[in-house]
Amino acid sequence: MNQQFRQDAIIELVRQHGYMSIEQLTDHFAVTPQTIRRDLNTLANDGRVRRVHGGVGIESSTVNTAYSTRKTLHLEEKERIARCLAAHIPNDASLFINIGTSNEVIAQALLDHQGLEIITNNLNVAAILQHKEDFTVIIAGGQVRSRDGGIIGEATIDFINQFKVDYGIIGISGIDEDGSLLEFDYQEVRVAQAIIANSRRVYLAADYSKFHRNPVVRQGNIAQLDALFTDRKPPEAIQRLLTQHDVALHLA
Repeated sequence: MNQQFRQDAIIELVRQHGYMSIEQLTDHFAVTPQTIRRDLNTLANDGRVRRVHGGVGIESSTVNTAYSTRKTLHLEEKERIARCLAAHIPNDASLFINIGTSNEVIAQALLDHQGLEIITNNLNVAAILQHKEDFTVIIAGGQVRSRDGGIIGEATIDFINQFKVDYGIIGISGIDEDGSLLEFDYQEVRVAQAIIANSRRVYLAADYSKFHRNPVVRQGNIAQLDALFTDRKPPEAIQRLLTQHDVALHLA
């Protein structure tokens, strides 16, 4: 059994049992513990499973990975996605940028642009963009989340609803096979929904690991997007939905 098939089989076993130890997986696949550990590290780095002591469990649907960890996960992929998305934003455009580590990398990629007006509920995005003298950076009001600098709440929604912009750039924590865009925080979701409603075009940036995560809160549907920017071809079910709803797919 090659590595890809074995890793897919590991995920299926974890889904069936909720937890598998390294010893169980070693016996099941008749390989060395070192081989299983390498597989588990790869799957955990891709966000497909959660490493726990002595084995592996399914990724949580209720608690997101810590912000400090998410900043470094799939950084190379995020940078490629960011460059690709930034190439589809013209100079002198208006845009929303919401919460998420991918969006912070996108903000960095936009620094070569001219004359952008950016409304954001992400303090980290604002900090990245604030020194660009020909940019107008507007920060939404509301409650600041200490863990990641995201701004959420009713005041944030009211603020977002005052604008209508050219592009809404959003991130996501998970994409279900039925096209549901999924998040962990209900308040964050409501702000993202306001951004979608007030953007002429909606661009989603999501690395491949997001196709294997199932957070609990529904933010929207892939049909609401104008374009998806990712680093690998999505699962076939997602590709069919993109085609069905005329959503452009850009692979970085």
